[in-house]
Amino acid sequence: MNPHPNSLGALDTLRVGDRSYAYFRIGALEESGVAKLAQLPFSIKILLENLLRLEDGHIVKRDDIEALARVGRARQEREIAFTPARVLLQDFTGVPCVVDLAAMRDAMAEMGGDPQAINPLQPVELVIDHSVQADYFGSSDALQKNTDLEFERNRERYAFLKWGQEALSGLRVVPPGTGIVHQVNIEYLARVVFPGVILPSSTRACHPERSRGARDGTQHSGEQPLAYPDTAVGTDSHTTMVNGLGVLAWGVGGIEAEAAMLGQPVTMLIPEVIGFRLDGALREGLTATDLVLTVAEMLRHKGVVGKFVEFYGPGLSGLPVVDRTTISNMSPEFGSTVAIFPIDERTLEYLRLTGRPPEQVALVEAYAKAQGLFRNDASPDPEFADTLALDLATVEPSLAGPRRPQDRVPLAQVKRSFEDPLREWMAARDRANGAVARFQDEGGGGTATVAPPATVAGGIDGLDDGAVVIAAITSCTNTSNPSVLVGAGLLARNALERGLRTKPWVKTSLAPGSKVVTDYLAKAGLQPSLDRLGFNLVGYGCTTCIGNSGPLPSDVAEAVADGDLIVAAVLSGNRNFEGRIHPQVRANYLASPPLVVAYALAGRIDVDLTTEPLGTGSDGKPVFLHEIWPSNDAIETTIAQCISKEMFAREYADVFRGDENWRRLDVAATQLYAWDPNSEYVKRPPYFDGMPAQPASHADVLGARAIAMLGDSVTTDHISPAGSIARNSSAGKYLMERGIEPRDFNSYGARRGNHEVMVRGTFANVRLRNGLVPGVEGGYTRYFPTNEQLSIFEASRKYAADGTPLIVLAGKEYGSGSSRDWAAKGPYLLGIKAVIAESFERIHRSNLIGMGVLPLEFVDGADRSTYGLEGEEIYDITGLADGVAPRGRLRVKATDPGSGRSIEFDVRVRIDTPNEAEYYRHGGILQYVLRNLRNWSS
Repeated sequence: MNPHPNSLGALDTLRVGDRSYAYFRIGALEESGVAKLAQLPFSIKILLENLLRLEDGHIVKRDDIEALARVGRARQEREIAFTPARVLLQDFTGVPCVVDLAAMRDAMAEMGGDPQAINPLQPVELVIDHSVQADYFGSSDALQKNTDLEFERNRERYAFLKWGQEALSGLRVVPPGTGIVHQVNIEYLARVVFPGVILPSSTRACHPERSRGARDGTQHSGEQPLAYPDTAVGTDSHTTMVNGLGVLAWGVGGIEAEAAMLGQPVTMLIPEVIGFRLDGALREGLTATDLVLTVAEMLRHKGVVGKFVEFYGPGLSGLPVVDRTTISNMSPEFGSTVAIFPIDERTLEYLRLTGRPPEQVALVEAYAKAQGLFRNDASPDPEFADTLALDLATVEPSLAGPRRPQDRVPLAQVKRSFEDPLREWMAARDRANGAVARFQDEGGGGTATVAPPATVAGGIDGLDDGAVVIAAITSCTNTSNPSVLVGAGLLARNALERGLRTKPWVKTSLAPGSKVVTDYLAKAGLQPSLDRLGFNLVGYGCTTCIGNSGPLPSDVAEAVADGDLIVAAVLSGNRNFEGRIHPQVRANYLASPPLVVAYALAGRIDVDLTTEPLGTGSDGKPVFLHEIWPSNDAIETTIAQCISKEMFAREYADVFRGDENWRRLDVAATQLYAWDPNSEYVKRPPYFDGMPAQPASHADVLGARAIAMLGDSVTTDHISPAGSIARNSSAGKYLMERGIEPRDFNSYGARRGNHEVMVRGTFANVRLRNGLVPGVEGGYTRYFPTNEQLSIFEASRKYAADGTPLIVLAGKEYGSGSSRDWAAKGPYLLGIKAVIAESFERIHRSNLIGMGVLPLEFVDGADRSTYGLEGEEIYDITGLADGVAPRGRLRVKATDPGSGRSIEFDVRVRIDTPNEAEYYRHGGILQYVLRNLRNWSS
């Protein structure tokens, strides 16, 4: 181990009861005259501790620490290296991570190195939560049927993950049927403070985090454990949910997460921290969902992409942790890197409630207070780069939609606000031809089940434009919050007492993020009321929010397709982008769980629930929402009576064991994975095939053609394969050529470990609008040599055969949304060398670099129209051969192939740090890591 410089004398001992811990004391900075700690944001203090602890004079220098400590209103363009304490994965993004690690082991063996050098060096926790789908619903056996289907569809993937759990030390897998990764994280996995690496008294001067010591938080007699903040990166953008517990964490791409697993720091510019002051308290009848949609709207309007958001102010004292985590969960929706809350008494209350051991809670309290990380009403406000404020008393009932989570709509205006997009969709429908075929091409409402879904009982009279066909209580965002779940249950009970029922065309579902939810709903006697309205349990995991909503009942699906109806979904999730929830559903609204129940009763989105009735009661009188809405007192009383720490302790006591299906998976614990050439779920990827020991120099991109010309706010959902696989898609054709019937396609997410399927689904979103084929929706483009309209995948193969490199032209916020590694892997495999955009979302920009795809930005406020680009030009990007400098400039020449006229312009290289430049030089971050680990293992 390398000696730790400890140049600021920060290493000290912390006593907690009868135990002692080593820790790196942030107060040493103030004693050295570097910074005044009271003025520093909470999040900056956590980063400072990370640098103090990991100082090595090479990756982390004293100058880095001092620069970070001086953060203030002036933005600093300085790179620092952050090493998270752990890595968090879910199965959709986790499978390709483990696939890549298995392929790296093969490559290491082929290069003469030690395959076991490819092994997580940080704790890695993977929660299988993205594979369950709501095929069956509205019945007492829906959970069992969906669970059986889940294992039937995903057995190969699950066996592979179980191999990873046994072959890769440091990887823990939470089996399916347990809950959603982010809710499991806040309820169980998060430590808040890590009592992790053991620091023997004889080696306290050594660098603890670079060692291979114990990293699981266990105690060892005779040695002094090192306490440090729990920090994480995760392969899901909603990793930020744990920010509500005071844990600094954010989403990264799978390739970046893999590098962190393998000991690479996350390089980042010193963040700009925006303070969000909260005052007052929510009024009667308001929910955490109403608050979070208000916050999302404010912060998206403020412009916080790539920044840290930190909450402060007197309003925090009355804000429960579950409300905080609901806000933090939505950080990707307003674009910030994190949305963090400080540790305080509310944090400690939550840790006790969720069954954390008393000694862990004591450590969190003592450590936070010793480090100046504990907030109370007397704490001074930190100094932020900028601030904004919200009086909680001004929050009003709200939804968000119909297309984006930041588009908040007050409840009273939902009906009126739906009119404009309805007219737009109706006009598009009037212009379209072959509506039925179009929906058939889109693959219907998800993966077909073995048995067809039940038809609607009672007919479908009333199913027309504006009908709500999906009402889903789902996602980590809200099912982690007992106040809104209990509120939904009480509203359901009150509705039944008045004689209301769910409209027959509404597909209802309940998919909570942990088993604790159903425990307390059952104890409160509320689950039967939800069941009677059709909100039966369909599974524990991400469902509707990620497009796993399953098929609509057959006659509803047929009616929607026959009439090309413009219908809606209302869900308690965090994502509502077009084409995400269900291919037959145009309008998608985010809402609190009680409002999800309310819209299921109303059956329509074009209704004003503040003035119009939900329906007619058994007494023949209209029933209004305000008449059955539960009071805050009723919700709080129910929570106090029905939720206990014993519930959490019981449900998480044996969380890694899994059910009988999981335990029956028989997997050989081999050092190298035995790839099955016939598997269409897990294939060895080609990223390391023929990789030389040393990286070759980059050449200029010459003679490139644009394969897509895209507008603003193109999300990773538009780029990365997600949801169902359409029969007539390139991926569908590939599977059928291999004897796989459409009923067995499963979803793109389930087949993320098969690069052949995923590359064919890249840019295949049914709502993609490519300017090269105007008026056409879906993953199509023009192959310019013959002017054919082809799928983007088919055109890419033709261009590859021609030896033609490809580029993408895009607008603002390219790559917004979830941190999808396949949004970068897919373009790389298509042959795309560069993306020229007006701006990039942070995670996607990083992922492109990680796959060796060059992100470039127009400069000086320019865009495509500035240079009259039509996308039909031939493009040369020059200056690459001289080496790529962070945030440097390159020259682009666009030539009209008909006239020969050309225009030249500069673009900025959005490689922001020297480390990113190294990743790009090596052809990607995994190639960089593999070469370094080979040298180390040799």
